[in-house]
Amino acid sequence: MARFIEEWKKTCGAGEVRLSDEGNAVVLMGWVDAARDHGGALFVDLRDRTGIVQLTFDSTAIDEAGLELAKSLRQEYVVAVRGTVRKRAGKANPNMATGQVEVLATELELFNRSLPMPFPIAEEVDATEVTRLKYRFLDLRRPPLQRAMIMRAKAAAIAREHFNAEGFIEFETPILNKSTPEGARDYLVPSRIQAGAFYALPQSPQIFKQLFQVAGFERYYQLCHCFRDEDLRADRQPEFTQIDVEMSFVAPDDVMAVADGMLARIFGELRGAEVPWPIPRISFAEAMTRYGVDNPDVRFGMELVDFNEYVKDSSFQVFSGPASTGGLVVGLCVDGGAKMSRKEIDALTEFVKPYGAKGLAWVKCSDTGFSGPIAKFVDGALKNGLLEKAQMKQGDLVLIVADKDPSIARTAAGRLRCHLGQKLLVGPDDFGFVWVTDFPAFEKDEESGRLAAMHHPFTAPHPDDLDLLETDPLKVRARAYDVVVNGQEVGGGSIRIHDSSVQSRVFNALGIDDEEARRKFGFLLDALSYGAPPHGGIAFGFDRLVSILVGTDSIRDVIAFPKTTRAACMMTDAPSDVDEQQLAELGLRLK
Repeated sequence: MARFIEEWKKTCGAGEVRLSDEGNAVVLMGWVDAARDHGGALFVDLRDRTGIVQLTFDSTAIDEAGLELAKSLRQEYVVAVRGTVRKRAGKANPNMATGQVEVLATELELFNRSLPMPFPIAEEVDATEVTRLKYRFLDLRRPPLQRAMIMRAKAAAIAREHFNAEGFIEFETPILNKSTPEGARDYLVPSRIQAGAFYALPQSPQIFKQLFQVAGFERYYQLCHCFRDEDLRADRQPEFTQIDVEMSFVAPDDVMAVADGMLARIFGELRGAEVPWPIPRISFAEAMTRYGVDNPDVRFGMELVDFNEYVKDSSFQVFSGPASTGGLVVGLCVDGGAKMSRKEIDALTEFVKPYGAKGLAWVKCSDTGFSGPIAKFVDGALKNGLLEKAQMKQGDLVLIVADKDPSIARTAAGRLRCHLGQKLLVGPDDFGFVWVTDFPAFEKDEESGRLAAMHHPFTAPHPDDLDLLETDPLKVRARAYDVVVNGQEVGGGSIRIHDSSVQSRVFNALGIDDEEARRKFGFLLDALSYGAPPHGGIAFGFDRLVSILVGTDSIRDVIAFPKTTRAACMMTDAPSDVDEQQLAELGLRLK
């Protein structure tokens, strides 16, 4: 038996063998995907990360010991084989890239056996996600996850190539930081050397990347790990990866242009998608008016329609009440939606309720006129609104949300629009890109009643709005921008405050007095006082970006070892208890 690895090396991947290799000797190594004994010949499908190829074992090419070893092979055994490529003796398999060939084995070595698998290594499995996460090292053998992880690696390489070519320098920033909880909760790390003191894991490298600009490097980027102790869902993880970027002497257009180039390369090279150049831009106010959300999916139309002027005098109080007292009546026209059943429409009514909507009004249009629960209220004004403003025609359905709080009506209708559009109007190869700009600088925190930064407290206010910082801060626009792909925010950034006096004014607007600002951000305020250049940047959620590339709804599918929605690792049982000695060394005691 040949001593594989020591004497012979792997010549190619299992999925790379082609008919053009006919007659060539190859050495392959991988896992047994399946084995079939047809009496006179034994067929084994060998799999590695490149794909699968069929191996053929018969007594004309391999000795008796090798043939007996081949008969003992089971799924997921790890083997090496040496053989000759030939055209398949049987029928070609058009579903395999290697379907025209097989490898006639002359040497075989068994590296390792496998226990019975908890689930098949296949495209799709019936196993629960808990089981898959417990055996993540096996789940990662499955072709869809291998494709996802390879896609992730390629996207990272393209990003680095792009920024390197644009004159950026890759730096690393600290993992052990000072805690400055201004958003999500920090993950804290107790210090052994300084008992009672704590580091925080970074929620982002924001301050450090600004300091690189003060230091004069001008163009920085990093693929960095970040941590946030927040409630989780499909698109959130306690630890995640950002593509972090910062630039000096720039306006928003400069940052967005560099980002456009990166997205065009990644989506063009990995998905063959045409990214518009430049990516279209709309203001926050326009996004909310047209789409009801600040992360609009622009792959389809079905924009929102404001019906206030058409229903303010209606006898239907559900509409006229909000429309005449500062509320909002807003809807959307579903092309061909009249064919939807009452059960389907009732499901849409339930869909909008979690967004605060009390219900959903609807009307259909057919060749006999209007029908539905509000059809009797479709008078001259509302009829004009439906036909002219909503451009309703025969076969269409109009869905309407009304509420005394305009934000509730707008958000509910906007989320309904996304839900319907993504369900009815787009395919897996459709991509829609848009920048949303001119966000409000501040929003009111519902729990504390205080102002909070909509992005972060280092975002520069619009220069035309500086006079409003003390008098009407909720009207201040930020020099902030988000890039949205398929209705998901994949990157957000801003021009930063480079003037320490403006930074202090923003802190004061947020209720952070000079003493607290000095305690939390003193080093940043000091840095801004020593010739800080105008600067700005952006951070991309790399996991979310890759999930869109791959076409999955959950970023867990594109992270090698993700956590559950309880921030737990099923494979390693983290987080876990630690012993008393470790706690004592850190000066900690559990209650």
